[in-house]
Amino acid sequence: MGQIIGHKTLKTSRLLKISGSIAITSLLLLLMPAAKLPKKTINEVKTIVLDAGHGGSDPGCNGANEIWEKEVTLDVVLKVGKLITEQLPDVKVLYTRTTDKALKLSDRPNYANKQDADLFISVHCNANNNSSAKGSETYFMGLHKEEGNLNVAKRENSAITFETDYQNNDLYGGFDPNSPESHIIFSLVQNAYLNQSLRLSSYVEEETSKLTSIRSRGVKQAGFLVLWKTSMPSILIETGFLTNHDDRNYLKTEEGQWNVAKGVLNAVVRYKKHIEKK
Repeated sequence: MGQIIGHKTLKTSRLLKISGSIAITSLLLLLMPAAKLPKKTINEVKTIVLDAGHGGSDPGCNGANEIWEKEVTLDVVLKVGKLITEQLPDVKVLYTRTTDKALKLSDRPNYANKQDADLFISVHCNANNNSSAKGSETYFMGLHKEEGNLNVAKRENSAITFETDYQNNDLYGGFDPNSPESHIIFSLVQNAYLNQSLRLSSYVEEETSKLTSIRSRGVKQAGFLVLWKTSMPSILIETGFLTNHDDRNYLKTEEGQWNVAKGVLNAVVRYKKHIEKK
């Protein structure tokens, strides 16, 4: 009998804890500034903003002290932009950064919005304490259904700690990278371009896996600050794990970076054909 009572008490405790978390999350969600509403129906691709993750004082993750994430992301993004410009001359390609400079997370989507972009593609590299973890992942904004997805979002969102004023910056709605509730909030944000973002994410994983030796871990959802306020289909590509020997050695090479870039190009071409045919 004692065991049954203990089980009920434990269950009640868990329910109260969950209810409290939901209440806090709901309150914070009400206080959070609304994401910018989309101005248009996007049925063509004329302008693409490419975002090389991290940069400057924010180096991102590191691979065995051999290479930094900010270096790989910039190299890949510049290659993607070059290929798109050559293969799709009717498309304007813009960059959030073309050099090793620091950018606020909020500046990246804001720039895409100001340019009235039709696509926003943010490029990153992954990391894990388990060095056997490997592969590419492409994310779009949404509810993280797995602990691993949440961990990726936490790591990428922690880039705001390099901004000295992030705690007082209204653009983040009081986001605290150390608070589980904050990450829940952003995963609950509804993206008006969810289906289009999902389609492009799927194309990226399909096309890059054809050309690279990095295996695909699939398409996933999570709450990323950099995707939160974009007013167009937006994705975040984790090209591979710099903490994994095989992924790192591949992403360090020109050939590997060009193959990733070609995969992203092919994905954009497929996506452009699909929505413009509709």
